[in-house]
Amino acid sequence: MSTLAKKLTDAVTAAAVDDARAALLEDVPAEDVGDYLGHQLDGLRVVTHLFACTRKGYVGWQWAVTLTRASRQKRVTVVEVVLLPGPDAIVAPAWVPYRERLKAGDLSPGDLLPVEDDDPRLVPTYSFGDDPLDADAKAQIRTVAKDLGLGRVRTLSPEGRDLAAERWHDGEGGPDSPLAKSAPDQCRTCGFLVRLAGPLSEMFGVCANGDANDDGRVVTFDHGCGAHSEVRLSKRQQPVPPAPPVVDTVTADELDLF
Repeated sequence: MSTLAKKLTDAVTAAAVDDARAALLEDVPAEDVGDYLGHQLDGLRVVTHLFACTRKGYVGWQWAVTLTRASRQKRVTVVEVVLLPGPDAIVAPAWVPYRERLKAGDLSPGDLLPVEDDDPRLVPTYSFGDDPLDADAKAQIRTVAKDLGLGRVRTLSPEGRDLAAERWHDGEGGPDSPLAKSAPDQCRTCGFLVRLAGPLSEMFGVCANGDANDDGRVVTFDHGCGAHSEVRLSKRQQPVPPAPPVVDTVTADELDLF
């Protein structure tokens, strides 16, 4: 116990274990109260006494009885009696807002998912520019500023672009997917790769092979699959040609002789 805690600890409230148990038994059946687990200091002359909870379904929980004492008074006062989870208690997982629980593919036809006005993934088009049509991003910003009021209201921010790039790289279209690791070659050399425009064009493209699993999806240049445009089968992998047909020259009359 620290020096400050020792100074704040009140001997009367810390020793009032029987008072705490009596206050607890006024609200809780005796069979639900277990052993005394100790006390914790909450403030000046404020102590919480802990008792094990033996109620079914509450393994690891603790009854907490908080006591206090007025200055120059010898009697303690009960502040509250509550049931709290202990370090080994089974509790519900932390609440995650619905918006943060949504994953790609969760939206059904007719569902709406509005974007907040202050979403960091988006910035006003007039201040940042639209997707660059050429390598000179500043020229694109000047063009958008000139045509203020036309086009999209907001466009992707650098933060939103980086989040998308990280998500795509770590997903099924990235280099670490099982499909890519077993591929004979990478997408950067595939004729079905359609390159993106703007900053994302340095790492990503879209697959345009209707026979591939990633058709119509964003893939990294170092992704790959077995439907690469230049893949060739070895002689051992090529299908075995069917045997030549056999012409049956035996007539019905000749069969009667057997």
